[in-house]
Amino acid sequence: MRRFLRENGLALFFLAIFLAAVAGQAIAGHNLYNEQELSHAKLLHQQPQLISFGRYLTSSSFAQAITENWQSEYLQFALFILTAIWLIQRGSTESKAPGKEGLESDKDQKVGDHADEDSPLWAGVGGARTWIYSQSLLIVMGLIFFASWFAQSVSGWSVFNQDAMDHHEKAISWIQYIGSSDFWQDSLQNWQSEFLAVGSMAIFTVYLRSRGSAQSKPVGESHGTTAVEG
Repeated sequence: MRRFLRENGLALFFLAIFLAAVAGQAIAGHNLYNEQELSHAKLLHQQPQLISFGRYLTSSSFAQAITENWQSEYLQFALFILTAIWLIQRGSTESKAPGKEGLESDKDQKVGDHADEDSPLWAGVGGARTWIYSQSLLIVMGLIFFASWFAQSVSGWSVFNQDAMDHHEKAISWIQYIGSSDFWQDSLQNWQSEFLAVGSMAIFTVYLRSRGSAQSKPVGESHGTTAVEG
């Protein structure tokens, strides 16, 4: 167990704080939902429709709050994986070295006849399986993005129509909702922050250091050295 924890510490740490953050968000979101319901009912002189914590966890409001951030995160990673194949940033640990742009040779990638004895099986079998495996990271990130984007759009649509009915306004279709300013404002406010973070990281690692981190060059490494991690 000790060895497992040590060898998987990075993933386990982020899993733990992810679960803690989701729990905190759920508690805060439930409180906020009922506070807003009380305020709304008081304004309209109606009986408030408060919901339990369990009901909130299955609500469209909670689903939208969760998925609108997930889709932006996975869009960020999918785009970064894709663009890092062809584009470089000289001196950045987040970039390949100049001259390495593109898919690289089978020998460099240890594909097909160039696979090692301990290479993953699908790296050496050739054909469609090797192609799928060679793009598997991008494929999975892209699929998670589209799944969370769709979930966000459906849950956001439900919340939007519920608010519309509360204000005696006409509900709209899903197609109308994904073309609305409400949907794109929520999406783009998350996307722009992710794009800024990735671009900043690519530049900051050229000039700044964090001793011992896999995301940083060695402290004394030249600013112009690309794709070297400490």
